[in-house]
Amino acid sequence: MPQPSAALAPFLALPDLATLPLPPAAQPADGVRLLRGVPYCFRDGSRPLELDLWLPEGRPAGPLPVIVFVHGGAWRKGMRDDLGPRFRAWRPGPFARLVRAGFAVACPDYRLSGEAPFPAQEDDLTEALRWLDGRGDELGLAMGRLVTWGESAGAHLAALLALSTGPQASGCVVWYGPTDLTAAPAGTPEATLLGGPAAERPELARAASPVARVTAGAPPFLVLHGTDDSLIPPAQGEALVAALQQAGAEAEFVPVPGADHLWVGPDDSAVEDCFARSLAFALDVTGVEGDDGL
Repeated sequence: MPQPSAALAPFLALPDLATLPLPPAAQPADGVRLLRGVPYCFRDGSRPLELDLWLPEGRPAGPLPVIVFVHGGAWRKGMRDDLGPRFRAWRPGPFARLVRAGFAVACPDYRLSGEAPFPAQEDDLTEALRWLDGRGDELGLAMGRLVTWGESAGAHLAALLALSTGPQASGCVVWYGPTDLTAAPAGTPEATLLGGPAAERPELARAASPVARVTAGAPPFLVLHGTDDSLIPPAQGEALVAALQQAGAEAEFVPVPGADHLWVGPDDSAVEDCFARSLAFALDVTGVEGDDGL
């Protein structure tokens, strides 16, 4: 392909994401506005990466603590605004409830394992944090009071994000996430994420394992895991909590009796309790004097 002319070249450049106008806000619930599909990163040869940003209507009295929610889907699929099937019928939805409780909520995309192997996913989420930090004053965000929260594969990534050297998180909520990928056999979603079985990529598998990232300076963790999880054994969550506690960090493991993956099994009240317990943790670690968000 011929090179563009000097006059044309500036018009072919990608827009500056630090100044790109934000999309018009929707109103998914009373008192809540939603900026849907905000581009936060351009990767060569990849789709633009976007996030949804849930905010209160009007300018808050002060900067809001931020929950970054990372979706699941075995790193291969999933929707950024989906907390799981048990929450899809909630009205108002879970993210609107978090906003009503006093948070801003960001739900970012990330490259899936069919698009790029690890650490692309962690790199993307780190870039989402940079974008939020760069536009924090404009949006009224307190990025120094950050909680990462994820479910399943998203919980794995949320844990890595909280344990990374990027912006220091105030806390992390892990719902039934894998935490040790060092024994991932061929043909599993974990091996697809790594680009091959862990035995062939031991250093990468260790780098992708939250249990291997633990330090005494880790933020508080709340780990909830179903006792009957048929996809990710509860021992994965227990191992992360044990490693954190052994390092001197604050961590709590909460078994959810009779729950399979995605909180399948328990009645609605037990699922509501998982959400309420996680919200209470986020309120506590960020110092928000909120309510239950309902």
